[in-house]
Amino acid sequence: MLSSSSRAPAGVGVPLHRGPGARCKMMKNWGMIGGIAAALAAGIYVLWGPITDRRKRKKGLVLGLLNLGNTCFMNSLLQSLSACPSFIHWLEEFTSQYQLEQKDTADKYLSVTLLQLLKALSNQEPAEDEVLDASPLLDVLRTYRWQISSFEEQDAHELFHVLTSSLEDERDHQPHVTHLFDVNTLELPQSTDRQIHCRTQGVLNPIPRQWKSQHPFHGRLTSNMICKHCQHQSPMRYDTFDSLSLSIPSASWGRAMTLDNCLQHFISVECVKDVVCENCTKIQAQEKTTEQLVEDQKTTFVKQLKLGKLPQCLCIHLQRLSWSNQGSPLKRNEHVQFSEFLSLDRYKYRLNGNAFRQRQCTSLGGTMQATDASAASDGPYNSKVQLLNGTCSASLLSSPYPSFKSSSPECASSYLFRLMAVIVHHGDMHSGHFVTYRRSPPAVKTPKHPSQQWLWVSDDTVRRANIQEVLSSNAYLLFYERIRSKSHNQGSETRAEE
Repeated sequence: MLSSSSRAPAGVGVPLHRGPGARCKMMKNWGMIGGIAAALAAGIYVLWGPITDRRKRKKGLVLGLLNLGNTCFMNSLLQSLSACPSFIHWLEEFTSQYQLEQKDTADKYLSVTLLQLLKALSNQEPAEDEVLDASPLLDVLRTYRWQISSFEEQDAHELFHVLTSSLEDERDHQPHVTHLFDVNTLELPQSTDRQIHCRTQGVLNPIPRQWKSQHPFHGRLTSNMICKHCQHQSPMRYDTFDSLSLSIPSASWGRAMTLDNCLQHFISVECVKDVVCENCTKIQAQEKTTEQLVEDQKTTFVKQLKLGKLPQCLCIHLQRLSWSNQGSPLKRNEHVQFSEFLSLDRYKYRLNGNAFRQRQCTSLGGTMQATDASAASDGPYNSKVQLLNGTCSASLLSSPYPSFKSSSPECASSYLFRLMAVIVHHGDMHSGHFVTYRRSPPAVKTPKHPSQQWLWVSDDTVRRANIQEVLSSNAYLLFYERIRSKSHNQGSETRAEE
């Protein structure tokens, strides 16, 4: 027990006794001020969030997506679709019919839910959180009778077809027929001008214009078959597609596999045996003098696919599934070279000058390979040509000519596409993870000019990337968007082909 204060002189004891109390009072005042400042800082953080993260997003980053279990397949696809402005613009026009409906009623439509997510991922709408929850998309897909679990691993390409087919079902939805008890509507006078009548003379409700529009991924393939015996050509057949599913052919030793090789393999000729040829049967009947029954003549036909109508947004699926000798699934991990710009002129079906000859189709691959080899021998002068269709080598990606990789190539291509997003799958056939390379949203001042900044997105993680990293990835899905030049006036032939 200390009692030093009682031994002190009287003149000194009073100040020593009052000093600690004053200091305690000052410390209490400063503590109160510090508490108020901390409360204000916490309030600012809660109301406006971290300033540094908001600045990062303004400089070109996008929102991440919450992984709900095993939903990386959905997150990667949504990030890729949000990098396609034409698809977002189509959804805006498509959902304009729901503007008069209540918000709770409009949210039941897939197009409305999808548009809200894509606009938030493209920084077109403000977001409260830095990570977006895409569970409403799974909820609305269940109303379309798609049972997709967030805890089971799924395929991004399969989900893409689920979305496009569901959008087509929504588009083909017929207007509701007037109920018999709706007396007010039935008593309204009906105008007979320019109305369509069915067989029962009942007036059909006019179909809105927006229902007739196709989504930007919709395209058509042409199937051409010709008899090898009489050279008779069967009627042209058209098939629709939402994505081009390309198999990866076996690569030649010492040669890299390119996207051009996959496209060449896709349109390569195929011999179909034992096909009834009506022309050969007719010729056989004319040669017989007696009225005998002529059997149908079966010959070998040569079949070839071409791109009939090219979509505005092109999705290319590289088939990486193969099977072992024991019948177990295997994943092909070889790199397929692709490029920022894709020219599809040589794969497009043309009305004039598109004679189908087996020799020309068979030698098509060799001609294209020779063209690629001659272009590669000219050095950096033809680097713009090499950047098309993945014919550039890996050494070119680190060449001292970066301007060729970021600007549109100066070529006479009528069907030129620009790369917008890439989906990559890491893992094997049984488990893995999907990530996305996508373009950053365009600047506010130039909304029609695609950004040259690339992003790497893995669920809720977003970082910047460069074009070299993108082109070096093992792509699973490629998303391209067509470049339409305003100065290029399409002729009647081009319009007829599309």
